[in-house]
This record gives sequence, C-alpha cells and structure tokens, in this order.
Amino acid sequence: MLTHESRLADFPSLREMCYLNTAAEGIPPTVVLEALQQYGADKTLGMDGRKRHEAQYDAAKALVAQAYGLTPQEIGICSCSSEAYNLAALALRLQPGDEVIINDLDFPAGVTPWLQPTCPATVKVWRAVEGALRVEDLVPLLSPRTRMVTTSLVSFYNGYKLSLDAVSEAVRRHSPALLAVDVTQALGRIPLELGGADLIISSTHKWILASHGGGLVGVPSARAEELTVPAGGWFNLQNAFDADRFERAVVKPGAASFGVGMPNYPAAYAVRAGLGYVLGVGVERIDAHARPLVHACLETLRKLPVELLTPAEDEHLAGIVAFRHPKAEAIHAYLHERNIHIMAHAGRLRVAIHGYNTAEDIERLLSTLQEAINHV
Repeated sequence: MLTHESRLADFPSLREMCYLNTAAEGIPPTVVLEALQQYGADKTLGMDGRKRHEAQYDAAKALVAQAYGLTPQEIGICSCSSEAYNLAALALRLQPGDEVIINDLDFPAGVTPWLQPTCPATVKVWRAVEGALRVEDLVPLLSPRTRMVTTSLVSFYNGYKLSLDAVSEAVRRHSPALLAVDVTQALGRIPLELGGADLIISSTHKWILASHGGGLVGVPSARAEELTVPAGGWFNLQNAFDADRFERAVVKPGAASFGVGMPNYPAAYAVRAGLGYVLGVGVERIDAHARPLVHACLETLRKLPVELLTPAEDEHLAGIVAFRHPKAEAIHAYLHERNIHIMAHAGRLRVAIHGYNTAEDIERLLSTLQEAINHV
C-alpha cells in the first residue's frame, strides 16, 4: 500500500520500530505533525487566527461525516469518547424502570456511565460466548423498557467485529431502544456501514492517526430530538449571547449539542490531517493490505501454546488479534526490549495491525514471539 520510501517519509519513527499497537495509540503521519504546527502558527495571530481554527474544525467535521455516512450538520466534536457517552446519558433523561444494555467486550467509556449510582436505569449485560456477541443472546434482554443498547463495532478486548445489521434489526424488532455504536477500533481501519446506528462515537488518537483530545459524535437528523444534550455551555447553545441569555438556555439539537464549550482546535487540526490522510489512501485499500497480515498472525498463533481470544471467522475480523499466555508480561517485556510494540494487560496480549504495517513486521513479531515463549 505504501512504498518503502513513502512509508519512511510519512512515518519516520517506523524505520526501526516494529509497531503493532495502534489499538492503543496510532502513529501520526508527518502531515499531522505539520497540522499541529500550523495550529501553533495560527494561534499566534490571536483572534485573527480564530477564522482559521474554525475552517479546520469545519473541514474535520466534513471528513468525519464522509466516514460516518452522514452530513456535516449531523457531526459534533467533544473532548473524548468518555465525554460523549456521559453527555448521551444526559440526553436520554433516564427514569426508574428504564433499561440500558451493555456488553462484556466493550470499553469502559461505553459501559460505566450507566453503572453510576446516579443512573436510575436498570443495566443488563449482553455476555459474549467464546469471544463472540451472538444476536440470539441479545434478543431476550430487549424489552419495551429498553432505552439504549450500546456496543463497540470492534471490541478493544479481542478484536471481535459485530454484525451491526443483525444487531440493529434485532433492536428495532424487539424494543424502542436507540443503538449507540463506538467505532474507535474501526474508524480508519475497515470500511464502515453505519446505517443502523442512532449514535456514533469515536476517539481520535488511534486508527485515524490524529491526536488526543477529540470525541467524534454522529447523530442522524432523525434522532436529533432524542439525542439533544441538556448541558450548560456556550458553543452548544443557540442563544448564548442573545438578550435573553440570562432567562433561558436554548440548546442546538442533535450532534451540535455534544460540543458544550470551546472546541479543542488542535485536535480538529489533527483530525483534519489524520483522517484526511487515511481517507486519501482509502480505507478499502488499507483493509485489503492489512487483512492478509491479520490472517498470517492468526495462522501462526493457532500453532503456539497460547489461548486465542479472537474469533477466527473472517466476517468478524478487523485489525486486532488477542491471546492469553500465563507469562504475558514477561513476553511483552521480551518483545519490547527488541523494539516490538504490542499491548499487554492482565495476562492478555493484543496485536493491532494497520496500513503502515508490513509482512516483515508480522514475520518479526511471530519469530520473536516464539523465541519469547521458549525463553520465559
């Protein structure tokens, strides 16, 4: 996908490093670093730089809309995915007896707002079976009281990719619930079809290769009334500086209500550059390049004395492969000493494969992993 020369030009830190941890932190291309420098230059203009900031913000929203299959008016930007979920909880105005469905493959950001003592809803857990979320296990949890089903499209834990169409159909058939989908581990890595989602959320520092400090929110206009955040602020208000501003607060509807204060303009510059880079290369091309590397990784892992956590069906694969080993931390340290970067946590090892990775990266990982298993 990238030539040897363009890879080193765009990602010079990968010259020696075997980096397979994009699910935690993406490596920004040089255009993102240049965009952040441009932010700094624009900021030195004081208020005269504000129009430049706003242009970058609008350009970032347009790119997110393209990736989500929405319009720019259906996109909001907040500070992170955790903030987005907490604001969504405000928007729902949950009451005692309401129900929210979470799952045990999900990241804490999408789970914990509903587990707070102040949340009046009953929380039900959709549990994975052999690393997979089965729709037939979701259906019995749905009821007329279900207000929201929240899930990641791709699990941070084991890389399982949800069958979103089937989930959306089940939610619509068996409840009046909204479906919230976190695409943090999918955006920029696999092609997206998000027509069944009512709320779309992503962070910005992983597969789209941008910076920290952004939460990318999509709310289709048909759901704007149901997902309008009743929060104070100014950027999210229609009448923040009007004559009646001390008498009432009128919130912008839908996605715009998630941006409650001064935008994180540096993150907007980075999103415009990083997501622009990814979309310029083409997500389909990225997936076509990286998918065989995922398969090669899985094929070898099946032969090693590890517990594979990632379901092997191709339709449920994205960019993450995860496995367990009793000496995971020691294996991780062995790899890291050799400049091979993956993730380790509580006995679980996770490999994340993006478009800037190569067959040589995978060969280096797998051969060194076998050494590590024998060594530790």
